[in-house]
Amino acid sequence: MCGRYALDADIDELIERYKAIVAEREIGSSKEIFPTNNQAIVVDGNGRQIKTAVWGFAPHFAKRPLINARGETVYQKPTFRQAFYTGRCIVPATSFFEWEKVDDKKIKRRISVEDSRIFSMAGLVSIFKDKEGNPFEAYTIVTTSANDQMKSIHDRMPVILDKEKEGLWLDNSHKNIEDIKNLLFPTELNLQIE
Repeated sequence: MCGRYALDADIDELIERYKAIVAEREIGSSKEIFPTNNQAIVVDGNGRQIKTAVWGFAPHFAKRPLINARGETVYQKPTFRQAFYTGRCIVPATSFFEWEKVDDKKIKRRISVEDSRIFSMAGLVSIFKDKEGNPFEAYTIVTTSANDQMKSIHDRMPVILDKEKEGLWLDNSHKNIEDIKNLLFPTELNLQIE
């Protein structure tokens, strides 16, 4: 699971990292991002764009925003299926947080990717309506089972995309869905856990 993360980078770093244009200038860095925060995502529509969306899918039946989608079933679940096929996005991050249970305490761990200042979490974006009927965009982070480095902390982790696979994830016109599903596995990149 991924319940909090950080994007401690400015807009110029994001533009350089993703070779993207900015759809909105009001994108700031954050040392800790919470569900329902408005934050940067990367989409591919006539070139890569950086824009903001609200963290957490908000279908009418949900009591609280759906901040994560399980990679194993994301393409089957009605809540996420359409976004999996037509609304894949990247959620840029500099780290994510997980709480490790040690005896009777929970210790907050910061996890980042070694040798990668900004890394990409697989995300989905879709449009929802607020209580007044106004549309807004929201995203969710796709998760998978924990890799060997994460297992002692938590049994889930975000899907972290290899840099060379980011284009495939963003290409919503890609017709071979098996190629996309094959991206939804624990990262083999080295993690730094603090």
